Amino acid sequence: MFASVLFALVVASQVIRAVPSPNSLGSDLTILINNVILVHQLILALSRDSAADDCAALGEQLWSPPTATTNIQPNLDYLTYSSNYSSDQQYWIAPQNSTPRAIDGLGHIWDNSTLSPHSRLPAFCTQSAPFSNSSFQDPSRRWQVTVHSNNEYLTGFRDRLSFRFLGVRYAPQPKRFTYSTRYVGTGSNVSATSYGSECVQSGGGSEDCLFLNIWTPYLPAHGGAPASKLKPVMFWIHGGAFTGGTGNDPTFDGGNVVSRGDVVMVAINYQLSTLGFLALNDGVTKGNFGIADQINALDWVRKNIQDFGGDLDRITVFGQSAGAASVRALLASPKSVGKFQGAIPQSNLGGGGYGTTYSSWLSIDSEMTMAADAILSATNCSSAASQVDCLRAINASTLVSLPTVARYLVVDGTYLTSSELIVNGSANAALKGVHIMEGLMRDDGAAIISYVQTTNLTTSLNQDGFSAASIIPSDLFPQPTGTNTSLDVFNVTSRVGTDTIFRCIDQATAYSVMLNNVFAPDQYFYEFNRSYQTPGFDPNAPVCDAPKSAAYPNGDPNQEYFKCHSGELYFVFGNLWFNGLPLRDWNDLTFQQFVLDSWTSFARTYNPNPEPGLLTARGYTNTSMEIEVAGMWQPVKSGMEMRELEWPSYQTAFRDVEQCAALGWPITYYSG
Repeated sequence: MFASVLFALVVASQVIRAVPSPNSLGSDLTILINNVILVHQLILALSRDSAADDCAALGEQLWSPPTATTNIQPNLDYLTYSSNYSSDQQYWIAPQNSTPRAIDGLGHIWDNSTLSPHSRLPAFCTQSAPFSNSSFQDPSRRWQVTVHSNNEYLTGFRDRLSFRFLGVRYAPQPKRFTYSTRYVGTGSNVSATSYGSECVQSGGGSEDCLFLNIWTPYLPAHGGAPASKLKPVMFWIHGGAFTGGTGNDPTFDGGNVVSRGDVVMVAINYQLSTLGFLALNDGVTKGNFGIADQINALDWVRKNIQDFGGDLDRITVFGQSAGAASVRALLASPKSVGKFQGAIPQSNLGGGGYGTTYSSWLSIDSEMTMAADAILSATNCSSAASQVDCLRAINASTLVSLPTVARYLVVDGTYLTSSELIVNGSANAALKGVHIMEGLMRDDGAAIISYVQTTNLTTSLNQDGFSAASIIPSDLFPQPTGTNTSLDVFNVTSRVGTDTIFRCIDQATAYSVMLNNVFAPDQYFYEFNRSYQTPGFDPNAPVCDAPKSAAYPNGDPNQEYFKCHSGELYFVFGNLWFNGLPLRDWNDLTFQQFVLDSWTSFARTYNPNPEPGLLTARGYTNTSMEIEVAGMWQPVKSGMEMRELEWPSYQTAFRDVEQCAALGWPITYYSG
């Protein structure tokens, strides 16, 4: 996305030089690119000859503009807009017939008649690194770059959009059922060109898994960039029911986020399942190891992210599903106070049924009853002199494959000291500095409940754990009268499931936060009414997929279908193309751009409405036109406003407020 630049190291003679770094070049490096524009440059600050030499050290050369310079103009405009350079700033480009040349911020070309070859200017280099996708990344030596951070030399690589540092260790492998500690390097050279192992879960993984991945458009020299040049940081926590998932998932690749959004992104692994969340009533094994990992990773980021161009004072934690529940826990944890400034919980679970324990945390005794006792019994560790030592002797894959696993957050007295996030008038005053944006999918519950093949609504509700006897007589959940009666029944059960497990608790949280001024002013709420279901998680197929037709062989998103759990992820990360998925219509592209622009705007300014000057400078016309048509995203106020995210989006009121009250989770649940 933008510019100042960088990179790797090959010479035409095929003699391989040392891996370059911002420090060895003595220059900041920034990748300049608009996601759709395929002109890519780098910026340095040197004499003309030195600039050419350093481009060569990166395996590149001074960039030569085409006849028209309009394709680079958005990058020049953004450099001016972001105050890195003035509009009359000149940048070295390739000479013409040995005549030195420069281009200024207005796109004018300068030559020998007005330019001294001894001038010291930033420089545009070519950027020939390939695009990455879910099945291809090229970390070969040609594209590598080294950063000195955390007392080690981390060698990552660049692709067309970003610098990528993968598999960066933030904690050594802890002794099982103890809390991880932050890793500090030993001065050695470390490869960060491939992902670290995912944490143990059904299907594989390792106990040595506490790694994170970093994507950035900007690398400062000597870690010495002024705060004004550092980028906001988006810290991603994956979902997966606290039993699965990884920060390596290509769904969450950060290349598009950082290049289009001009932020730094980090995605982490954390211990899962019984290894991450077992608590015993032995007074020592208190659980929440996975939450402690997340805070440990956050500490690593705060200590080191400036070396990768990130601003430790502008961190937004965001996550979906169990990742959203993690964000909620971090908001409540005394151990994370002051360590982030923004939070985006996406599709947080709570309320009743399956979702209860994600937002209402167990006592250790309750966790023993719900999980630990069964685990101890299945492993013959119940009567052991030391239950925890007995469990340490059990194979890790066996523990996470038992019929019962530990996946519950608990009140351990250190990481969590209350049974829920306090959002009423007694909330922690430290929360007032945190900015919040949250929301859900319109039909989040449709992917969580089962699709009972029945035409009887009572049967469907009861089998999914809801009380048909109280729900049906309320007349608040009318059954549609379509041609597919079992689908009509599922429509009702899905709505009840969405309200019970997601909507009611999240809307009540937002309402109480607004009423009691718990967080920073102007929190934002959303509902997605457009989705693209991930192939790897598509329960009850095909109800979560847009219906296919001859005109729309990949699905018609303009027709009615269920907008299910996880259906927003490709849009948030802008990763349909990265994951090899087709556009169902042109609006899939424009909607991706708008959603990504809104999320990264929140990370930059704590407001999901992107700055008009930025949109103009970068040429993000689709998002500009959407805001012009749909208006600004308004914060939650007394009318309980939220943004309906579809194409076009619009402002509306919270949904199903009366239904939530009837289900037992009224809008005043936390505040009344």
